[in-house]
Amino acid sequence: MNENLIAILILLLYFSPVFYQLSLVIKENQRGNRIPLKKFMKFVKYSFAVLITCLIGFLVISHTNYLNYEKPMTFDKYDQITFENFRGLEFFKKSLYGNERFAYVNTTIESKIDDNSVTIKSLFHPSRSFVYNKQTHSKELLSHEKYHIKITELFTRKAKEKLSNLNTFDEDKIEEIIDNARKEERDYQKEYDYNTFHSYVLNEQKRYEKEIDSLLTNLTKFKNPKIIIDETN
Repeated sequence: MNENLIAILILLLYFSPVFYQLSLVIKENQRGNRIPLKKFMKFVKYSFAVLITCLIGFLVISHTNYLNYEKPMTFDKYDQITFENFRGLEFFKKSLYGNERFAYVNTTIESKIDDNSVTIKSLFHPSRSFVYNKQTHSKELLSHEKYHIKITELFTRKAKEKLSNLNTFDEDKIEEIIDNARKEERDYQKEYDYNTFHSYVLNEQKRYEKEIDSLLTNLTKFKNPKIIIDETN
């Protein structure tokens, strides 16, 4: 059934008592009795209050599943990640380009600027990531999604490489480097998904895996989250 139609039916069911009360108000109003109108307005007020509270709760757990929460994972936990860690909720999206075998991974580049250092790391967010059809055991799909995590780590290391070349502690420049890394990471993530068609173009998937692994290896010296900016250089 169409998802929009389901939502409309739920709202109609939820507000059915309101419609019933409204019919009573109209009848009593025709008899000159206005007291039910005040009760009706109070009933509507509470109905909307409950609905808004429920909607806020729905949006919160749609973004981050606090009902089955797992804290963000750093890249050193990469080998431990399986589909069991994809704990996010997806209420409406049931297929991707007509295929029910799909997943979504959420990653971020997080940073903290101190007096003479910058801590920057990539995070995988289990409770914001989801896999549709928990029964899927596709190694190819899991590998594709995990390479999104590697991409985030790659651009995190690239940012640390640039930060390590600074000879003055310029906070504006530091933030510019990190912001650019986030933008380049997002663009590369989109390119990766587009060219691999979300893992279905196998030769492109393998090409990206080789490229990403090679670039990560070249930046191994920047695995440490903290970069010290030495102004004496």
